[in-house]
Amino acid sequence: MELACPHCLAVNRVPDARLGDAPKCGKCGAPLLPGTPLDLTADSFDRFIAKAGLPVLVDFWASWCGPCKMMAPVFQQVAGEMTSRVRFAKVDTEAWPQISMRHHIKGIPSLILFRNGAEAARMSGAVDAHALKRWLASQGVH
Repeated sequence: MELACPHCLAVNRVPDARLGDAPKCGKCGAPLLPGTPLDLTADSFDRFIAKAGLPVLVDFWASWCGPCKMMAPVFQQVAGEMTSRVRFAKVDTEAWPQISMRHHIKGIPSLILFRNGAEAARMSGAVDAHALKRWLASQGVH
């Protein structure tokens, strides 16, 4: 499997059987699957989504949004629990409105699951960890 480094965006080849072994980037040495959501920017969004290697769940949020603040620790927790199955990322809709507009974000928090660089599913609103994992499982992410 090829995984994009969350820090330098270099593409790294990692055998599927080694995903649970804390693989590191061959270019910069950073963990490829750090277990924490990556903050995506206008410069990194498209490349990371296209080269992530695993499904990517993106949380579109804003600092002024109460439900987003409630959702943040849930997203962080589930990212740590599902590190080798799905990549977690966040987009600040205030800092990067062009990404939000391109993906037709109408309300926040909004979660979009990408597979192979394309949107596969979306969900709006804050949920607890159990509901988030159940939704991911319903999308084939176990």
